[in-house]
Amino acid sequence: MTAPAPEPARAPAPERVRIEVPAGTDDVRLDRFLASCLAERTRSQIQRLIRDGLAAVGDRPARASTPVRAGDVVTLAIPPAAPATPRPEPIPLPIVYSDADLVVVDKPAGMVVHPAAGHAEGTLVNALLHHVGDLSGIGGERRPGIVHRLDRGTSGLLVVAKHDRAHAELARQFREREVEKEYAALAWGVVLQGRRIDLPIGRDPVERKKISARSRRAREAVTRVTKAERLDGVSLVRVAIATGRTHQIRVHLAAIGHPVVGDALYGGTRRHPPPHLRAVQRLERPFLHACRLAFAHPRDGRPMELRSELPADLRLVLDAVRAVTAARASAR
Repeated sequence: MTAPAPEPARAPAPERVRIEVPAGTDDVRLDRFLASCLAERTRSQIQRLIRDGLAAVGDRPARASTPVRAGDVVTLAIPPAAPATPRPEPIPLPIVYSDADLVVVDKPAGMVVHPAAGHAEGTLVNALLHHVGDLSGIGGERRPGIVHRLDRGTSGLLVVAKHDRAHAELARQFREREVEKEYAALAWGVVLQGRRIDLPIGRDPVERKKISARSRRAREAVTRVTKAERLDGVSLVRVAIATGRTHQIRVHLAAIGHPVVGDALYGGTRRHPPPHLRAVQRLERPFLHACRLAFAHPRDGRPMELRSELPADLRLVLDAVRAVTAARASAR
């Protein structure tokens, strides 16, 4: 006798959130309102859910920009976190710190953080799925555990959540600008210590691969030069960012006339550098490294501070430039 076929498993029902807009709230964008009510969700996650048609004001489907007013009833359907679709890959990944809640990695240059068009494999996410195994996936995210990111050509420290509670708390700290992020960069010319660059930036309206101040949707971005070592023709700087916009440091340093050495996109490469700076031609990426990361542990709030030394490719160039600078100074 043939056994009856098992019934197909039912997909988990989405979580349904119903919020009545309180008195005193008028003409606030829907995405801003929901972000203020749902601290465990980032605004970008909420906007994604709204774009997927999962939000309504009253009985009407809504957009992120839909205004809400006192007395409105807002509903949001939050699908269960989807399993990560990228496959685990045994890619070497330097792990600086790990516990039950988070992992901090030292991302190599050349590695994309998460799968995207043209980068389905070989990403940080693929490596994490192999090395860590249990990562968060809030709201159907295809970027398990990822709280922030670094450009492909940038090396250095990056914190990853291991479960949704840690993800939500770390995301809140980044959103509220409580995380300290410091980078080492080699920039052309003389960059003054203490320089503050306050320049809103966004996607360039003409060159879509670039970020610039010409964007109509430019968002606030603040960069501070905390240390500067003057070398011959270039400066080694430490840069702290209060905001985390795409390409922020690269765009800001280029905007004040001191692009990051080796940054082809923002004018940091020289076809014929001065003879004493030929060492910079060894660079195959921008001289930019996330060297310090400080935040509160998402479980108990204890202060966490991680540091990373310059990787070998940047160290070789810096040592050569310092040697030439010292030799030219002694010859004067």
